[in-house]
Amino acid sequence: MKSTTHVVQWGGASVWKIGGKIFAICSNWGEGDHAKIGFKCSDLAFSVLADMPGIIPAPYLARAKWVQVQSPDGMSDQSIKVHIDAAYDIIAAKLTKAQRATLGIVTSSKGI
Repeated sequence: MKSTTHVVQWGGASVWKIGGKIFAICSNWGEGDHAKIGFKCSDLAFSVLADMPGIIPAPYLARAKWVQVQSPDGMSDQSIKVHIDAAYDIIAAKLTKAQRATLGIVTSSKGI
């Protein structure tokens, strides 16, 4: 993923951004010892994923079509990678043409 930045903020959450806009968050907040991974989704992916066991609409971000994988068996590592790639594409496509050009980003229309 081109021009991605990673920062640690909000009490230790790993936050991934493109052009200053967040597309994925990983944290250890709440119950359990495992990481919870949240990411931006398409409308269709949000409606499907939010109903799956181990996945919930992301706290504070559900209205923007984000989900959070709550349990280690909620989604395979490969599926998480596919969805995070799609989240990157969704957010990158929302950047202005000038921002994309500056960052050297060519957007695709693959989304999930």
